Amino acid sequence: MSAESTTKPTRVNLRRPDIMEAVREQVEQHYRSQIVEKLRQRGSMLEAAGLTVRLAKEFGFCYGVERAIDLAYAARKVFLDRDIYILGEIIHNPEVNDQLLAMGIKFLSGPHKSADIDQLTDDDVVIIPAFGAQVEIMNILKTKGCQLVDTTCGDVMSVWKRVTQNAKETFTSIIHGKSKHEETLATSSRTIAIEGGHYLVILNVSETDYLCDYIRHGGDKQKFLCRFQGAHSPGFDPDSDLVSIGVANQTTMLRSETEEIQCKLRQAMLDRYGAAVLDQHFRMFDTICGATQERQDALIHLLKEPLDMMIVVGGYNSSNTSHLAELSEACVPTFFIKNAREILSTKAIRHFNLHKQQEVLTENWLPDGSVSIGITAGASCPNNLIDDAVRRLFQLRGVNVDEIIANH
Repeated sequence: MSAESTTKPTRVNLRRPDIMEAVREQVEQHYRSQIVEKLRQRGSMLEAAGLTVRLAKEFGFCYGVERAIDLAYAARKVFLDRDIYILGEIIHNPEVNDQLLAMGIKFLSGPHKSADIDQLTDDDVVIIPAFGAQVEIMNILKTKGCQLVDTTCGDVMSVWKRVTQNAKETFTSIIHGKSKHEETLATSSRTIAIEGGHYLVILNVSETDYLCDYIRHGGDKQKFLCRFQGAHSPGFDPDSDLVSIGVANQTTMLRSETEEIQCKLRQAMLDRYGAAVLDQHFRMFDTICGATQERQDALIHLLKEPLDMMIVVGGYNSSNTSHLAELSEACVPTFFIKNAREILSTKAIRHFNLHKQQEVLTENWLPDGSVSIGITAGASCPNNLIDDAVRRLFQLRGVNVDEIIANH
């Protein structure tokens, strides 16, 4: 087979009932937790030896993540004799990505990278992660004739439709997100795929305030472009490309922050152009992922309980999980861990510090006596990791979780 191919690959239905049945059995074996299921039946709370653990009502894998994992597992079962590659992490969880590696799936980027896209041929199978992929990358893969397994989340594709429409109607998309995040890179590429399309990525309220001031009063163009270096479309001109804007977002951002950003930008455009023609200059849509919001809402509800601390479990580069930790630490001491192995002892826990953006060690974190701990996890964290964390906490008190549940 040639490195460049014009032959369209045969369409393969990976969601056939027989394939999915085999996949679900394997996925459950890897990620299911009977402890989590039993705790949910018991009101998501467990008490013993002075320790109370409360689980958030919603946490762990969302539908989009489950679908992505199912399709990756199905690809491995169906394409037995072919090399399978994935563009990058299928989701932001190290255990899940390690499992794919163990299944013989190769990575095209990141620490586990084993090949370049240029080396692929039409014999190869390529998995598109749940975050999606940039337009130019998709075009290269299609030109090569690779068999594509697209696991892009439907919520992400909904944002793509919005920014594409913005570009077609000469509205610049203001994207609330992280400019180097895979999802935002994929989303922003949809705007410049349309001739004349533009985007600007803003990370937070502080950057929004700077942007709003420029909309109202103008300013130093070069200083503006320097401030947002790497976060705007090629040829972006703040003097002409901020006349009409449409607000979108990376689906895993904090809803409260996105809403504040939308309100600030709307007011800035209102001040600049007036109410009579506002719809010619400003538009916004609710594009926060439903599962992301459910997990944020469940955490907010859990934080109303009497808690001494929170444990947030998940990948450190997971946007939605990081926002859960951010929400939590504003209310109670919070430990953001990637798995139960970070709970070293009652005297030491290794966890991720959002402000330092690195792992730190905290000593004497778990006091003697009565302690109430809340636990949640992002949409990319499997239930077995929650299971491990619950078991580890009670193990530190000399208690076997299985025995507690069996006796109640």
